[in-house]
Amino acid sequence: MNLEVDAKPSLLSSSDKLFTHSLTDATKHHHHHHQRRRRCSSSSSSADAKLRDAPTRLNRAQSISHAAAETYLVTRLSFILLRYLGVGYRWITRLIALGCYALLLMPGFLQVAYYYFFSSQVRRSVVYGDQPRNRLDLFLPANSGEPKPVVIFVTGGAWIIGYKAWGSLLGQQLAERDIIVACIDYRNFPQGTIGDMVEDTSQGISFVCNHLTEYGGDPNRIYLMGQSAGAHISACALLEQAIKESEPEKGESITWSVSQLKAYFGLSGGYNLPNLVDHFNNRGLYRSIFLSIMEGEQGLQRFSPEVQIQDKSIRDAVSRLPPITLFHGTSDYSIPSDARYLLIFCSKTFVDALQRAGAQAKLVLYEGKTHTDLFLQQGGLVLQSNPQLFGHSMQDPLRGGKDELFDHLVSVIHAGDKEALDKDAMAPPRRRLVPEFLLKLARKISPF
Repeated sequence: MNLEVDAKPSLLSSSDKLFTHSLTDATKHHHHHHQRRRRCSSSSSSADAKLRDAPTRLNRAQSISHAAAETYLVTRLSFILLRYLGVGYRWITRLIALGCYALLLMPGFLQVAYYYFFSSQVRRSVVYGDQPRNRLDLFLPANSGEPKPVVIFVTGGAWIIGYKAWGSLLGQQLAERDIIVACIDYRNFPQGTIGDMVEDTSQGISFVCNHLTEYGGDPNRIYLMGQSAGAHISACALLEQAIKESEPEKGESITWSVSQLKAYFGLSGGYNLPNLVDHFNNRGLYRSIFLSIMEGEQGLQRFSPEVQIQDKSIRDAVSRLPPITLFHGTSDYSIPSDARYLLIFCSKTFVDALQRAGAQAKLVLYEGKTHTDLFLQQGGLVLQSNPQLFGHSMQDPLRGGKDELFDHLVSVIHAGDKEALDKDAMAPPRRRLVPEFLLKLARKISPF
């Protein structure tokens, strides 16, 4: 809001009297008003200075208040979760490992947190629905010229600790390449079950699709992306929406369309839940809890995109899906990439099923990399449209320098935009956020 203070005193009411007074009285009167003008001008300058400083003080206070509120929310939900899960050896050991892991990466996290809470390019907690967690964060490029491509990102967290702020580093780095990022928050267990998570995500996607032009987004360049549990949830939302659109006779409300999305990117996701139940149980996400999250045995089938697309009755829905690219590390023991690793099929079998159903899909594997390497730590690239391995080293977001996964995403998003691609080619290497020895230690104790 622009506020203007008019400090000039009005002389119109005394002008007629000046002509009827003597020259001496007029001079005295004029001198009196001149002094008042000087005092008012001085007061006006002070007021203007206070008005200029007020937004800065207000923004800083709001940022601190928001940071405190976010910290309280995460802490409260953590205690609710612990009460629900109870005390078990696997959970306790993984919780300790997670704490140590976060502590080692803290130098990077603090820098990202400062950007998240205090950057003018971040719009935090934009409301997109009626539920308490129906919020999203927007990461906006500094350059507000031409309409920008938009990435809708759904964070992971084992369906339990997902949170929109986990996407801050990705949001910051993509915004530096003139790409708008919307990180969607959603209800986690035990606040909600998988149906609630998919509903929230779909509603968040709808909000972005219908409001992105207000923030400088290009409606013709929208991309959906999810990581880990977020990849599973977003894939479910995508397929559910395609099914709705293929069944207009049911008269269901359509607030966004899969045709608005140029592509879908899934990072380290699990798309066949029945194949993962026992594996998760062995790693501490106990079967009873997992079934509660997934709404029982029937939910395992209903919320498994790989299982769903094999139903020939929804082939029309599958044909509506945008191009799909899945990314996975071959040493991901949280959600293994294919049968050679713990005999569990994840991304590879989903891509195979999509291709058999007629969808456009491909797989990109990262040799020897774990569940979080693709998102936080190092990776070695293995491109796969068929299972052939081509590995070489890359550097990660926290390590700085080049990042093959990031460059791959940007090249797809900026495809056809020569000016943007030229800028990408000239972009300086990203700075290191965490010392090398801390990254190596964190990788050794990672609970993922």
